[in-house]
Amino acid sequence: MTISSDLRRARDVFALCGLAAALAVGLGGCSRGGGSAGVGGTASDASPTVVQANAAMAKSLNLADGLDMEEAKRGFIARPTGQIKAADGTVLKDFDAYAFLDGAAPPTVNPSLWRHAQLNAQVGLYKVTDGVYQLRGFDIANLTIIEGKTGLILVDPLTAKESSSFALEFARKHLGNKPVTGVILTHAHADHFGGILGVIAAEEVQARKVPVVASYGFMEEATSENIMAGTAMARRSIYQFGKNLPRNAKGNVDTGLGKDVVYGSLGILPPNWIIVKSRQPMDIDGVHFVFHNQPGAECPAEMTFTLPDKKLYNGAENLSRTMHNLLPIRGAKVRDALLWSRYLQQTLDDLGDTEIFIAQHHHPMWGKQRIREFVTVQRDLYKYTHDQTVRLMNQGLNAREIADRITLPESIAKHLHSRGYYGDLRHNVKAVVQFYLGFYDGNPANLDPLPPSEAGKRYMELIGADKAVGAAQAAFDKGDYRWAAELLNHVVMADSSHKAAKELLARTYDQMGYMSEASTWRNAYLTGAMELREGPPTKGISKATMLDMLGQVPTERFLEAMAGGLNGPDAVGKDLKINLVLTDTQEKYLLWIENAVLHFKRDAQAADANATLSLTRPILVKMIAGVAGAKDTLLSDDLKVTGSKIDLVRFFTLIDKAPGTFPIVTR
Repeated sequence: MTISSDLRRARDVFALCGLAAALAVGLGGCSRGGGSAGVGGTASDASPTVVQANAAMAKSLNLADGLDMEEAKRGFIARPTGQIKAADGTVLKDFDAYAFLDGAAPPTVNPSLWRHAQLNAQVGLYKVTDGVYQLRGFDIANLTIIEGKTGLILVDPLTAKESSSFALEFARKHLGNKPVTGVILTHAHADHFGGILGVIAAEEVQARKVPVVASYGFMEEATSENIMAGTAMARRSIYQFGKNLPRNAKGNVDTGLGKDVVYGSLGILPPNWIIVKSRQPMDIDGVHFVFHNQPGAECPAEMTFTLPDKKLYNGAENLSRTMHNLLPIRGAKVRDALLWSRYLQQTLDDLGDTEIFIAQHHHPMWGKQRIREFVTVQRDLYKYTHDQTVRLMNQGLNAREIADRITLPESIAKHLHSRGYYGDLRHNVKAVVQFYLGFYDGNPANLDPLPPSEAGKRYMELIGADKAVGAAQAAFDKGDYRWAAELLNHVVMADSSHKAAKELLARTYDQMGYMSEASTWRNAYLTGAMELREGPPTKGISKATMLDMLGQVPTERFLEAMAGGLNGPDAVGKDLKINLVLTDTQEKYLLWIENAVLHFKRDAQAADANATLSLTRPILVKMIAGVAGAKDTLLSDDLKVTGSKIDLVRFFTLIDKAPGTFPIVTR
């Protein structure tokens, strides 16, 4: 093996690590496949059962109340047109994509969700009060602008460089070409910080000493939350956000928190002002803030703030015009509902004479009493979910049983901002159970159940696929979609080529999606139906747009994720040691395999290492992102290998690649 081929192979296998698939909302995405695994066809029409269920939903709620829409439109200045595009011409955001959201709800959309989607479709620049503006609908989150003495203070610069720069340029056309004099990052989810490099450069922050404000722990959480499980989380986020669904009444109508996520270039800047106290006053460019540190509820690192002089409170994402989720269906660490409710009680105590409420999703709210009622209902929404789940849990019910039993009291459920457009009560109940008891329900039959495909095969041996599909068709005809889906899932898991089962399961998921009040559930059902028809994605996640973000990730996070990718069975009996040296940052690590486990130690090197890999950190990041070329490796003086190049290749070949194209609704 030549040195050139050794290095080329080392570069390639290094790229296999897939250490940074996607961060926070699962950025990166997958391309549609249209693979042979699908059965073809298009989304079906709403069944009589769905039409009846949606009509009943419309009658049960006061969907005609126009105050929310008045508030959503209040202060309107201008609306953008056209598209936001990436440098290569890829359309990242189409401002006309949701133009179909007009008039009464069609049969294929839950009327409560349709109303919520219409509220989120109010896109543009809005004046909240003197000196405070919001850009809504440019991305899934809001970009809030506060006029300072000499410039603009920006709150949460969206997901991507492309959307944030477009939004700020749009705002400056109407507010004047003022400099950025402060950036506030309310929490460590990528849709609230990923676009920071689109509004200000790191060099400008340093040269002008621009405050970048975040709470304690922000960088750790922002750069680590999705590194370990990034590939799986990103793949599942395609379901949660309905990324690949068409924007129409049979597809994506909303995400619950706003319109679509802009999957563009992700970046980050480390904060230089850190909020460490539970209540911390601070002046930024002549504006007086009071920050409220509230970690561990919606996000492990999150803060809200008050503008006392404007009688305004910003609830970040601990307060939204929806029931939030305690465990996103894309996956995450489960959230603490009890702590969340305690923070909202603190918010009530801190409101004082607040007359304006804003948040980093959805539209504002005005009026002291209206705001206090809103926060009170949100507080009790999470507390009721927590307490009643615990009550039934202690009576011996499992998560599924509790989810089917709990309903919100009318005093909470009648408020439309308590409805599950992003979270869902049934899912949140299961999250509370998981928080305390974990996934096992206590029944020994579920200690070691068969995996889905094997269970499906056994069921089909017992009852026969044709009989199962026939029973599922009968359930479908009666509108019993949950049972139809359960039966058909067994058939498809047993035999992913069973065309009739896949076709009927896709139609079943259509109907379940059309009835869903939660946009996340709707998107999941309809994406499942799409994949049954078209097959899973054929192209994995691109990390090329994440280089700026990955550059801030501590090296240890990459090595932890690398260990999580080690193929244990293949590593049995392997005894390999690698010295890793980052020549520009002076970091040194010893990596070794022992008992089929990958370990690493900082500031350590082994004299008997099989090989030493010396390179700069930017090259390491490019390798991890899969964009390192010959100029970065073979032709670079900044990458050197000493010792056995074959052993180096053997070492990195043991790290599995996670392409992010695995099937979900089939196996």
